[in-house]
Amino acid sequence: MHADDQVGEGVPAELAVFLREAVDGRPVKIAPSVCEGCGGCVFFVLVNASGAERECSGCDSRAFIADSEEYWNEGSWEDDEPGAAGCPCGSEEFEAAVAFSLGDDASVRWVTVGLRCIKDGFCGIYADWKIDYEPTDHLLTMV
Repeated sequence: MHADDQVGEGVPAELAVFLREAVDGRPVKIAPSVCEGCGGCVFFVLVNASGAERECSGCDSRAFIADSEEYWNEGSWEDDEPGAAGCPCGSEEFEAAVAFSLGDDASVRWVTVGLRCIKDGFCGIYADWKIDYEPTDHLLTMV
């Protein structure tokens, strides 16, 4: 872990370590995905190169991760239509966390979505994208 890393409460330890190893050397803020509707932490996730949308397996509430909603339309997809995230074991239910890579000015520069399979514990990076605008503070709450 980087000295300036911040890992939010509720991020599975294996997923936090996996995310840290997957991002560049910048400090990160790692936050867990938690359903606003029911407080659930298990999701079905749609992903493509420019974003992710999660659906709570407990109450079916849907939410976009970070700024995904801005790019979640057929015109933006080109040859990258979203698909369901899946584990090699066949499961499609995950705990999710997001690593926000921070620049020298503490603004978000990169968003990395990590998923941990609830069936076998497999961790993987399922989406990541660059942020090239400011301000970015609002992204930190859109997990």
